[in-house]
Amino acid sequence: MKISDNPNLFAGNALNRASDERCSADWIAEKLADPDSVMIPLWRGDPLVADDAAAWLTTAARSEFARNAEIVFLGLDGARAHFAIDASAAANADAAPFAEIGAYLPLRKAADLLAQKDVAIIGHARWLLDWHRRHRHCAVCGEITTVADGGAKRLCLTCKAEHFPRSDPVAIVLATHGDACLLGRGPHFPPGALSALAGFIEAAETPEECAARELREEAGVRLTDIRYQFSQPWPFPSSLMMGFLADAADRDLNLDMREIVEARWLERPEIISLLNGDNREEFFLPPRFTIARRLIECWARG
Repeated sequence: MKISDNPNLFAGNALNRASDERCSADWIAEKLADPDSVMIPLWRGDPLVADDAAAWLTTAARSEFARNAEIVFLGLDGARAHFAIDASAAANADAAPFAEIGAYLPLRKAADLLAQKDVAIIGHARWLLDWHRRHRHCAVCGEITTVADGGAKRLCLTCKAEHFPRSDPVAIVLATHGDACLLGRGPHFPPGALSALAGFIEAAETPEECAARELREEAGVRLTDIRYQFSQPWPFPSSLMMGFLADAADRDLNLDMREIVEARWLERPEIISLLNGDNREEFFLPPRFTIARRLIECWARG
């Protein structure tokens, strides 16, 4: 699959991450001072949106934010640098800088509203800022770390260990049998919210092995063929979703109720009807910005 063919939101970030240039603190400082550079403010991971568009500000606006507000470099569009700044240091949401020009919209809602290119960039911004908030201490010696490479890593000045933003790999699987697919719901989902089954990849496990294990453990389903389709960066907070279609040996189910409280096989015509907008009171499909929805569409429409 070509990179440009990935149908998932949060994928397709077209910015040049400038891996060589961002290593220079002087270069980062020059870009922050450049009047052509822009930045997107995020409040607890949610972007500032104005007039149904991402509210990109000039980097001069950073003076309106708290002095300790984290700022990270995201990449270049041509020569124009893009940054993100964490507005969360403000006392409350109403007092967050520039809230008067729009709203800090939950990213799950913004994903359906904003241009796809901005969604990918903002997903990257949320990922980085959240990682910096949660990983201030060195995992080796416990000392406070400092931001380096424009936010692409953290450095421990005591033991010299380098720390990089993590990705938590997840295998998400749409199991099929004949002309039906399996959808289920975990206990943390609202009633009727059916989706493809997924699980975190464990140590020394391939994504395909994880797919087979998760379906067997959660639903008692044995997979006979597993086919990778596409992936999705998932910044809630830091997962890399790897999507698979897989054939099941049969339709027998044996649910682990701690993980899956509801599951059912749905025939292709029923899925296509739901994709076409027909409403069902008892269940519904995942939102359009999710990889689960893309897997369902990929299978249902061939």
